[in-house]
Amino acid sequence: MVDASTPARPVALVTGPTAGIGLSFARQLAARGHDLVLVARDAARLDAVAAELADAYGVAVETLPADLADRDQMRVVEARLADPDRPIEVLVNNAGFGLKERFLDNTADQETAMLDVLVTAVLRLTHAALGPMAERGHGGVVNVSSVASFLPRGTYSAAKAYVNRFGEWAAHEYRPRGVTVTTLCPGFVRTEFHERMGVAADSAPSWLWLDADDLVREALADFDAGKVFSIPSVRYQAITTVARVVPTGVLQRFQALGRK
Repeated sequence: MVDASTPARPVALVTGPTAGIGLSFARQLAARGHDLVLVARDAARLDAVAAELADAYGVAVETLPADLADRDQMRVVEARLADPDRPIEVLVNNAGFGLKERFLDNTADQETAMLDVLVTAVLRLTHAALGPMAERGHGGVVNVSSVASFLPRGTYSAAKAYVNRFGEWAAHEYRPRGVTVTTLCPGFVRTEFHERMGVAADSAPSWLWLDADDLVREALADFDAGKVFSIPSVRYQAITTVARVVPTGVLQRFQALGRK
């Protein structure tokens, strides 16, 4: 833990903050004056990012090493979110998990681990955060989904579709109690996420790739405005609109996009 804080600052908890979208959320929230709680599996990398952010922005940064596919480790994060003496003002459920292969080429355990991170963790961490937020009458959650949620792209899409429906419902359910829930649906973003999956940068056309900092800047503006969904860029807004009306059989022809 790096401590350089005053108690009055709001606190944001970000999962998956050591690179890409999560790191950009951590930086931009710190720049806004939020102290941070960072959650990721790699403790050494987490501590390095915490030190960097504390030094750059003069905020307190607490680290919670945890694998969100492990229920016992996730409970530690849930307890931190629910702690009434150390309230969390903003939760960013960003932790990612991707499988390059198709459903039958993955083991059931791999598929279940992905479901645990993308669905179960989002449900349980949001549940832990929403109670105190609703009781206080303020706070908010950003759940990172994907444009894939609108497309037939296997169990990853199915998991993200759950995040969409869950977030949309929660946004309307808890808005009267002062809580904002925004679901962010990025497309292809220049991060190490695809690299870790072994997916080449040229697996999708260059015009589809987004910058993480621009994406998060737009997402936070949408969150501030109380929007239910944040879909970055005109091109992805158009893609999601078309995806709602194009037959599934047609959309399935593009399943290889972003996989090679």
